[in-house]
Amino acid sequence: MATPDLEQRLIELESRLAFQEHALAELSDALAASRSETARNADLLRRAIDDLKQSRGEFFADPSSEPPPPHY
Repeated sequence: MATPDLEQRLIELESRLAFQEHALAELSDALAASRSETARNADLLRRAIDDLKQSRGEFFADPSSEPPPPHY
């Protein structure tokens, strides 16, 4: 039969293990959420860059297609 000190140590170890398992699950969930947010942000950034490239082309058209300035 286990001594009271040994029993108390075992209970303490089981409690610590349960706490660590809970903390590990929370960290895993947080990491998954972070990865998902990172993927969303990367997609938004890609779209913003594409939109910027598209609008930049509209603002800076080919100079050869521009009419000559009025002083020519």
